[in-house]
Amino acid sequence: MFELVLSAPETLVEPVSEALMNELEALSVSVEDADADTDAEKALFGEPGMPAARPGWNRSTLKALFQTEEEASQAATLLLAQEWATELQVQALQPVVEQDWVRLTQSQFSPVEITERFWIVPSWHEPPAQAREVIRLDPGLAFGTGTHPTTRMCLRWIARQAPALAAGWDRVLDYGCGSGILAIGAALHGARAVDAVDIDPAAVESTLANAQANGVTVQAGLPELAQGEYPLVLANILATPLKLLAPLLCGHVRPGGHLVLAGILERQAEELQGAYAPWLPLQVLDSEDGWILMGAARA
Repeated sequence: MFELVLSAPETLVEPVSEALMNELEALSVSVEDADADTDAEKALFGEPGMPAARPGWNRSTLKALFQTEEEASQAATLLLAQEWATELQVQALQPVVEQDWVRLTQSQFSPVEITERFWIVPSWHEPPAQAREVIRLDPGLAFGTGTHPTTRMCLRWIARQAPALAAGWDRVLDYGCGSGILAIGAALHGARAVDAVDIDPAAVESTLANAQANGVTVQAGLPELAQGEYPLVLANILATPLKLLAPLLCGHVRPGGHLVLAGILERQAEELQGAYAPWLPLQVLDSEDGWILMGAARA
């Protein structure tokens, strides 16, 4: 296979991508920030339901994959011949080195330390010698492998609070369960019954499979599965849906129980506190890499 590498301003990214895929029959097209890892790099953020500050980067690198060198060369020639493509530049036309993609993917996921005793370990790794509690989890379609700070902070809270609180965790709710990693973590730390819910059926399937692989029992389903009050409610989503879900999540917290929220940037702390103020007084419990863990206890 051969890779055609192009440089384009923001205005050309969409038409060039469409031409490559629809007319020139590229096998794939990826778009990257041409200024990545430089002082000119600009991150693009947009929460669900909210537009990003900008639709694209000032300059982008497009990488198109073709089966043969001739196809890649013809695509470059045809694109450069277009009147609208005067600012398009060819950076490279090069063969793609064959790789063992399974091994390459696996090499990117190593055991993740939550606490000294508690680790997340992919199936192809041996647990570290010091690990006493282990979640076996491989990367999949559902969010939650333990590599993101929000997941690590939630699991760290569970592990650190379990010695004092787990005796009261007769039932736990993981709202927006993704891979089920928080539900599994709660079960491993003493929760007797765990409900894990998500709006995505694929996440429900992933949670059930991951729970079985870890030898724990988790009830997983769509959001209507969550019924009644729980001594512990966990939700690792994002700030906007967390604000919308405030009355629902608070309503599931039993008197004396705890609510733990993640997926929140440091600058969003006051927004979340304001949204939850009618029900619970949120406080920052932990922080890591610009993300925070927030929580409250019901009186």
